[in-house]
Amino acid sequence: MDLLEFARGPAMQWSLIILVFGIAWRLFGIIFLKRKKDLAEPRQTGVLGGAVKTIFSRSVPARAFWSRVMYSNIVGYVFHIGLAIVVFAFLPHILWFESILGFQWPALPTSVITLVAVITLASMVALLVKRLTHPVLRRISNFDDYFSWLVTIVPLLTGMMAFTHTGFGMRYETVLAIHILSVEFLFIWLPFGKLGHSFLVFLSRGTTGALFARRGART
Repeated sequence: MDLLEFARGPAMQWSLIILVFGIAWRLFGIIFLKRKKDLAEPRQTGVLGGAVKTIFSRSVPARAFWSRVMYSNIVGYVFHIGLAIVVFAFLPHILWFESILGFQWPALPTSVITLVAVITLASMVALLVKRLTHPVLRRISNFDDYFSWLVTIVPLLTGMMAFTHTGFGMRYETVLAIHILSVEFLFIWLPFGKLGHSFLVFLSRGTTGALFARRGART
């Protein structure tokens, strides 16, 4: 078994198993977390609306803070949207999803994917520079922040290398194997690090919105 076969076989299977069980473990721990009973009389009973509203309202910062966080928010959205396009609209990725889900969807032209990938890489570098140069961000950043950034950017870089056949002396199969392995490492790390916000963000916002709505606070 060579490196590519290992990446496509056992490594892929185990990384997906860890990803699924890791997400389930995090969600189970949060949903069934023991909480103190709220003895206060609810101001309103329809909290679902507050939960849904908060999920969307917290996607845009309050106007009072816009000037301070505009750069991070815009670049952050560029990164997240760009990454989603690369992951879900690139034909080889779609074919991989089809092997698991049993169906596929239209892909974007490779030229568009390439442009989006470059923009996404640039946005990640811009966010890192912001974190390193902003005194507050630098102070509150920890290993998880930087390691999660690294775990995310490596699949993008190796994917670009594989797509453009830029191996710096390595065979294409080796570069492709490294790319797949980097994605699998991302799968393994995602449920346990700060990248977990990719599936926890809606739960946490919804819970906050429901709590605020129960107390009659604005969401």
